[in-house]
Amino acid sequence: MSDAIKGNILTPSGWIHGEITFDERIAAIIGSSADPALNEAVYILPGFIDLHVHGGGGKDVMEGGDAVHTIAAVHAKHGTTSMLATTMTAPPEDIDLALRGIGKAAAQRGKGEARVLGAHLEGPFINSGKLGAQPPFARSAKLADVEKLEQLAPLKVITVAPEIAGHLELVKELSDAGMRVQIGHTLGTYEDGVAALGQGARSFTHLFNAMPGLHHREPGMVGAALAHGTFAELIPDLLHVHPGAIRTALRCIPNLYCVTDSTSATGMPDGEYMLGRHKVMKCMGGVRLPDGTLAGSTLTMDQALRNLVGLGLDLADASARVSTYAADYLGLPERGRLAPGAFADFVVLDRDLNLKAVYIEGELL
Repeated sequence: MSDAIKGNILTPSGWIHGEITFDERIAAIIGSSADPALNEAVYILPGFIDLHVHGGGGKDVMEGGDAVHTIAAVHAKHGTTSMLATTMTAPPEDIDLALRGIGKAAAQRGKGEARVLGAHLEGPFINSGKLGAQPPFARSAKLADVEKLEQLAPLKVITVAPEIAGHLELVKELSDAGMRVQIGHTLGTYEDGVAALGQGARSFTHLFNAMPGLHHREPGMVGAALAHGTFAELIPDLLHVHPGAIRTALRCIPNLYCVTDSTSATGMPDGEYMLGRHKVMKCMGGVRLPDGTLAGSTLTMDQALRNLVGLGLDLADASARVSTYAADYLGLPERGRLAPGAFADFVVLDRDLNLKAVYIEGELL
């Protein structure tokens, strides 16, 4: 027998005031078009999709083992129904350990956990001159190196610095193999960015952070993203990117989507935590290295949604940027939208956008 819930339901064709019935997948959505501002019913939105998650609940993806299960459970409590567990730049044995843990979590979702779709390999194929909070183990890569890693976990997204010798060819090879390649932790120029997009790169890793900024005579990698990007990820914690820059990106990049870049400190009290091989400090709402460099975040996707609405986005637009566009980027039409046949991944929010319930593949957390 199917379950059912009533409210203001955000569908691909707009708001419906009515009922959604479901088991593992959505069976039907029944109701009539309505402006949710005209009634007091709850909001029912697609579950959040986070493509850049390093940790949570005191656990870091790089620990391997069961750490990813803990992380997926922490983020599920904040409305994330699908996610990519994200690696750090590290020695090969550390990355192998992390990917084995990701592979196991992707193969079997635990009760109360977000669906782990696979891995986002954020390092080590980045520029050693733009590490940000990444440890100093950057290196170049060839397709065979990535194919070995793919045997340990499904690699859905790979961050690459395209200006490194051989990496433009790698971008094309990875893209041709069906992987999503995005540009990040880079010292590349505007021209490097345009060339990488021409070879199949499709997105930018935490736009504005760890890449050359926009100057009117040297547009840089940010300029390439703003001028030519269709997709890009951005961290809307209001620490990593100024609200004015967020608004700029929203006007320029049609399918800009939000990520948390969350660390083991997410959901935990202030104090010292690990980010890969780095010790980081959670304090004053952020996570930093000892030198003050931002080192990931403690953002959760429900707060990301509220931050976007606070910047002036309407709820439907904000919802797309924490769910639908990420699903579109990965090519997952059965996630990130509320429609018959799609997975029953959705969140229920009150009128103040506080989470009231989370459903993952029909399971109520």
